[in-house]
Amino acid sequence: MIEVSRFSPASVDVVWSVLADGFLYASWVVGASRVRAVDAGWPAVGSRIHHSVGSWPVLIDDVTEVVDCEPGRLLVLQARGWPAGEARVELQLTPSVEAGVDGCRIGMREDATHGPGRLVPRAVRQLAIAPRNKESLRRLAYLAERPRP
Repeated sequence: MIEVSRFSPASVDVVWSVLADGFLYASWVVGASRVRAVDAGWPAVGSRIHHSVGSWPVLIDDVTEVVDCEPGRLLVLQARGWPAGEARVELQLTPSVEAGVDGCRIGMREDATHGPGRLVPRAVRQLAIAPRNKESLRRLAYLAERPRP
């Protein structure tokens, strides 16, 4: 799997609160353009986010499902984005202190599991996935670090 990570001065609990709010999914996942619905119980195993990918007027409706969840620590998703295919995405949160600042190290691992994306050589997939996921983590961190009322 292709892995990227980022430190955030936000706590694990705050970063988890962003992940646990399914309606924020399109705010941090690069490529997701909107969230149509979030299953009750998100992010429990088996719950899904109903999202769209693309740009208007060409939008494709699809879903992402929780495969594994350890609240505050791990979220594993099966993300669909047809016609490109499907990918397994693992998000791991670890308390961390960097440069004397308490916060959270956010790790993200992803690779294609089904569909045409799986046929692309791993090195080529990595060229597309790693930069996209770095930007996704940047957006996730910004949401966690935003001022709270």
